[in-house]
Amino acid sequence: MTHLPYILASYGLATVIALTLSIGAALRLKKARMRLAVLERPSDSTTGATSSL
Repeated sequence: MTHLPYILASYGLATVIALTLSIGAALRLKKARMRLAVLERPSDSTTGATSSL
């Protein structure tokens, strides 16, 4: 009997967890950059209004 299935399963699980965390971080980064772009937009000088969330 070989331990190869258990070894492959552990590497597969580690890969899935790493991908899940990486994709989540990339999505959060994209959302944060979009929110930052909204905050950095210059305000409307004719009405005095500023952009807010």
